[in-house]
Amino acid sequence: MSIIVGIDVGGSTTKIVGLHQNNIISPMLVKANDPVASIYGAFGKFLNANKLRLDNIQRIMITGVGSSHISESIYGIPTGKVDEFHAIGKGGLFLTGLARAIIVSMGTGTAYIIADQNGEKHIGGTGVGGGTLLGLSNKMLNVRHFDDLIEMAQNGNLANVDLNIGDITKDKMETLPPDITASNFGKISDLASKADIALGIINLVFQTIGMFAVFASRIHNTNDVVLTGNLTNVPQAHVIFETLHNLYKVNFHRPANAEFATATGAALSSAKVMFS
Repeated sequence: MSIIVGIDVGGSTTKIVGLHQNNIISPMLVKANDPVASIYGAFGKFLNANKLRLDNIQRIMITGVGSSHISESIYGIPTGKVDEFHAIGKGGLFLTGLARAIIVSMGTGTAYIIADQNGEKHIGGTGVGGGTLLGLSNKMLNVRHFDDLIEMAQNGNLANVDLNIGDITKDKMETLPPDITASNFGKISDLASKADIALGIINLVFQTIGMFAVFASRIHNTNDVVLTGNLTNVPQAHVIFETLHNLYKVNFHRPANAEFATATGAALSSAKVMFS
């Protein structure tokens, strides 16, 4: 068996996938503060879980912010560095089978890539992302963990937090229904519960990410947007993206293994720098 390994090294998590005959093998996530330790830890875990030997690995392709710490091959296996934006674009198209799309990488912040048969191009981004979710929830709710915020928001009511179109006009607007947000946190009540505020934070972040994607899709003449990264697992986000789809007729795709899109794209890519 000859496997290409893709590794996406983030600030606090490292993701690894194997690619064999265009099939994804055993996607995994490892948490570590030290990027080099997380790379070797993820690779060792991948080998052990799949009962593989070093000679089963054809090459290792690394991307992400932590890839700068690698300056030599891993265990003598040909090892390459891949531009992160190219990896995001390739991975997003591969996981969906689309020929052209806006690929949205939702991490600490959010990056937007236009990808098609001609290649992948970074078109911009926003600092609004997972870091925003945790930063606001920490200051506003004293909640520091991602899963706790999601659980807290389950019974939230946005009517106690956000100002909607229907709150400011009785007239029927041609393109905006009355329940659409006019201002995030524009109607926050003294009676708003922690659940209401938690849902308001999630709504603010994903509406911002989604509207940037809508604008990008219009600029680049495609109705397909692929959502990738850890934030694809936030259940409340699905409703937000469905609302944006209904409003703007943009197709938001959330493929299987979306959180491993960048690692997958790395495995599919040619190297910017190669060590052997």
